[in-house]
Amino acid sequence: MEKGKLLYEGKAKKIYETDNPEQLIVHYKDDATAFDGKKKGKIKSKGKFNLEISNIFFMLLEDNDVKTHLIRQISETDLLVKKVDIIPIEVVLRNVAAGSLAERLGLKEGTKLNRPILEYYYKNDELGDPLINRYHITERNLATEGQLKLLDILGFKINKILSNYLKEKELLLVDFKLEFGTDSNGNIILADEISPDTCRFWDLNTNKKLDKDRFRRNLGEVEQAYQEILYRLKKDVIV
Repeated sequence: MEKGKLLYEGKAKKIYETDNPEQLIVHYKDDATAFDGKKKGKIKSKGKFNLEISNIFFMLLEDNDVKTHLIRQISETDLLVKKVDIIPIEVVLRNVAAGSLAERLGLKEGTKLNRPILEYYYKNDELGDPLINRYHITERNLATEGQLKLLDILGFKINKILSNYLKEKELLLVDFKLEFGTDSNGNIILADEISPDTCRFWDLNTNKKLDKDRFRRNLGEVEQAYQEILYRLKKDVIV
């Protein structure tokens, strides 16, 4: 499968056409950004780590009846996926207070939430991906009520699957972002990625951060954190 025309380049990935109009190639970059692009850098081998980590999660979800855009990996940094029209809403699930939620609610970072919280963010770089609610979404026709209900169901289901799986790897899923799209038949499927770029992973015993917060907060050992996540996900897996 060869790359065709470059369709889109984002902060962490490039999207290419293929000779099949229903399929795309996603190239994972080593570029790293934070604070709406104000902080920029590179993390060695980040693209390779994120692709492989995302693949593991996508295959886990597929095994649990969650449809994703995954078709197959075609190189260390390239993924063949189903073409979807991205719904311009980021669905964020939170299990532990961290980042903006801790600031907004006046909670100490690390406070376990009584129940998972689901939030919506408007996927719009110019506006800084603001927090929105259902009324905003329907006002702007970003999604239908039916689609929102399905996003809620899928969000909480994915959270439960991933949280339980990661506990077995001695990892705490603090929070994470999901993106969904509609395929050519109008079905909503999971897209984008699930990686240390889009999730907060903490060591279950020490609360050591093993995600992009190490880059955001200048904590060091950034590449090692991504590598550690991949190591734990692959540990005890028979290939």
